[in-house]
Amino acid sequence: MSVSRTRARRLALQGLYEWQMSDNSPAEIIARLKDTKEAQGMDADYFQELMQQVSAQVETLDKQLQVFMGRELSESDGVERAVLRLGAYELIARMDIPYRVAINEAVELAKRYGGEQGHRFVNGILDKLAAEVRAIEITARAGKKTS
Repeated sequence: MSVSRTRARRLALQGLYEWQMSDNSPAEIIARLKDTKEAQGMDADYFQELMQQVSAQVETLDKQLQVFMGRELSESDGVERAVLRLGAYELIARMDIPYRVAINEAVELAKRYGGEQGHRFVNGILDKLAAEVRAIEITARAGKKTS
């Protein structure tokens, strides 16, 4: 787990939240946030990838997440929705990031910025998504524990 990636995720969460709540384009948000104090020491390329790809793939990500939701994703808290989308993107598109890292990073973001029990909600949804999209990795990990 890289500190520069963690910082990129944190800033991407801020940007994705703004994007969800405003008419600002991802490009505008990226341009403004990448020069802030919070951007120091982050993986700038990864921040940009998260902002561009999550916003570009939002419909696909939402469909994948919606399967595991007990309510409409749009009814979720804005921070939790942004965290779920970010976590879903990493689970689906970034196979180089271990599923446990993607989930843990999302849960930590939800703990820090979301509602009181939001991290539990995020953890539950992303665990279910990981079981579907990372089944081989999860099975391989379970096999290593038993040997």
